[in-house]
Amino acid sequence: MTNHWQDMKNTDVALICGSNAAENHPVSFSWLTEAREKRGAKIIHVDPRFTRTSARSDLYCPIRSGSNLIFYSGMINYILENDRMHRDYVLHYTNATFVIKEGFAFDDVTGLFTGYDEAVGRYTDRSTWDYERDEDGNYVRDMTLNHPRSVYQIMKNHYSRYTLEKTAAAAGAPVDKLEQVYELFTSTGETGKAGSILYAMGQTQFTSGAQNVRALGLIQLLLGNLGIPGGGTQALRGHSNVQGSTDMACLFHILPGYLPAPNESLATLEAYNATTPAAPAWWSNRPKYIASLLKAWWGDSAQADNDFHYGWLPKGKAGKDYSHISVFEGMHAEEVKGLISWGQNPVVAGPHYNFSTKAMENLDWLVVLDPFENETAAFWKRPGANPRDIQTEVFLLPPTTFLEKEGSVTHSGRLMQYRWKAVEGPGDVKQESYILDRLAKRLKALYASSTRPEDEPIKAFTWNYPDPAVDHRAFIDAVTREISGRNLTTGLQVNLFTELQDDGTTDCGNWIYSGCYTEALGNRSQRRGVDDPGGWGAYLDWGFAWPANRRILYNRASVDPNGRPWSEDREYMRWSASTGWSGYDVVDGGAPLRAEDGSINAPFIMLTEQVGRLFAIGGLNDGPLPEHYEPWESPTENVFNGRQTNPAHYKGAVGSSDEYRSNPSEYPIICSTWRVCEHWHSGATSRHMPWLAELMPASFVEMSEDLAAEKGIVNGETVEIVNARGSIKAVAMVTPRNADFNINGNKTYQVGLTWHFGFKGLVTGDVANALTPHVGDANTSIPEYKAFLVDVRKVR
Repeated sequence: MTNHWQDMKNTDVALICGSNAAENHPVSFSWLTEAREKRGAKIIHVDPRFTRTSARSDLYCPIRSGSNLIFYSGMINYILENDRMHRDYVLHYTNATFVIKEGFAFDDVTGLFTGYDEAVGRYTDRSTWDYERDEDGNYVRDMTLNHPRSVYQIMKNHYSRYTLEKTAAAAGAPVDKLEQVYELFTSTGETGKAGSILYAMGQTQFTSGAQNVRALGLIQLLLGNLGIPGGGTQALRGHSNVQGSTDMACLFHILPGYLPAPNESLATLEAYNATTPAAPAWWSNRPKYIASLLKAWWGDSAQADNDFHYGWLPKGKAGKDYSHISVFEGMHAEEVKGLISWGQNPVVAGPHYNFSTKAMENLDWLVVLDPFENETAAFWKRPGANPRDIQTEVFLLPPTTFLEKEGSVTHSGRLMQYRWKAVEGPGDVKQESYILDRLAKRLKALYASSTRPEDEPIKAFTWNYPDPAVDHRAFIDAVTREISGRNLTTGLQVNLFTELQDDGTTDCGNWIYSGCYTEALGNRSQRRGVDDPGGWGAYLDWGFAWPANRRILYNRASVDPNGRPWSEDREYMRWSASTGWSGYDVVDGGAPLRAEDGSINAPFIMLTEQVGRLFAIGGLNDGPLPEHYEPWESPTENVFNGRQTNPAHYKGAVGSSDEYRSNPSEYPIICSTWRVCEHWHSGATSRHMPWLAELMPASFVEMSEDLAAEKGIVNGETVEIVNARGSIKAVAMVTPRNADFNINGNKTYQVGLTWHFGFKGLVTGDVANALTPHVGDANTSIPEYKAFLVDVRKVR
């Protein structure tokens, strides 16, 4: 989130798309309810079906799954064509005025930006996706916005294809509802107004998921809604610590604190640091953060003359994907022979169940950490499998549940909060940090006498925390201190990442968390102060929000170029030449409002140009501007350009071959997966709870009354849902809440599946992800769970 949960009470209009927040994030929705009751705020819901969120919203508009970028591109065009943008904000705080290099273009016939190599299936030359510079190397800008190669004019031309009527036809939305949504949300571009966008997996789990999210950022930049209370883009995470897990690099492409993971082309620390963004971007401090991280990992043996052991970091192959899909493709190819499944249940949660479980049979060993024997641990005895033929050795380690362990979590609002243990776990179950401690110590013991150079990283890595078996709280305390960072000369905790150095005199396990544990304040995640000066809901003394305990990112954008709040009744920050920055939050970057030459120190401090990028120079893998492409499986043609699917989307070597692709002539129905409040994620825990099992005892497929009538299906009967990858059975829920769509003049049905079920637990059901494809987003490789094709049939 750019903002935080409590800040939603400050919005004037909330747009929820790709989320059923009222059901799946009910606490977040309570803040929107407060905004409506106290501010008269309006809530908009855009979704394929009429849900509990729709029922609690002021305006609902249906769109089909997979049409997110059509919807957002239409809104961008509406903003630009109807002059709905916050002009001063756009002029000074975005790159709308920047001129792009000559030669850049988008061809709507081919659906490609310049630089695409058809032979390799990706953009290999992005040199034109950059700014024009004058003879002194300065950016060329046009404050009138009239230059034909200005970002503003490029965007205006690019999105002119997304007219209201064409957008509605392609998204399956009623024209009048779509126009009402655009009119209401873009009203927040008016000075003194604020609009917030909330989204979840219905935004990201597409082959163009990253561009879906970028489109939100474009809209909020155009409307001046970033950096202000009540504004922002809010990722509603599906677990209490999903944000914390990504912060700590439980993803294949990053190191802690979102430092890029090195590949084999960056063999030395010098080469890695040479990729650092140029000043004044805050990322120009990256050499300090990587050096401090390496010192935290390898301690005294990490010195400047050995690159702080940067050479010991694993280096991925350049261009190779190491995501979930790739890992299971590796199992299928017998390249991956062992797997530790920790904090997840991929047999239920991963795509292409039949392919993935068959691939797992090639594992020599599997370790699963879960309070219950979940489907991943039991894959070898799944329905249809012959255990005698599967030689994988499986180890099941039962850890404590969240109520039985102690430590911190970081929720969607970037807020780190400590959780004290409520009760002891049963029997001999262990907290996961204890298991991790014992694994690390055992590895070090096994390699202690080795003389092989390749074993030195294990022998040398620091692991000198207190024994959690003796004092678990002391163990957690020591780890938190290391994460926050220390001055190795004085032995004291650093106060903030501004004190980190690149010379080996500081260590820090994660630079964005630097300052979460200080000498003066101790473990700040344990703080529970309830003072809220200004009444904005910031609560700076409650927990610790990264970075620097800042509650709203880019908050300097809440003032105009003269340092005054855009609106006096929305004063959040203020600049004065005599007193500097003041306000109700930690200012985003300490630079004064203006540089010595009088130019504005703009608020988007992570970037070299310090303005928000409407046009992404260098771009994402699939382009510098969001552009609609149909999902990998779609019942309609792409009417906005000549390219049917995302030209850079990720697909597995085997699992996404043509034999596994569903043809719309045979499987004409759009399908998506979604959640219910009675079950949690893959159901591995909740399906073992008798009260929850009773509340939601079976998986079901939602369908419209017209589809049911056409198929002769009666509400409550068991039906079969099939496609090229598999078939499952579920209970039919026939309901008017599920919309039928008129897509480009053709009536099209959509159904939806709960995906919480598997073959273990008190209640069981077929795995919905037997139907989802082994393809992923062009930038993150997240699987396309939310739009694929099926047919629904009566069980004979």
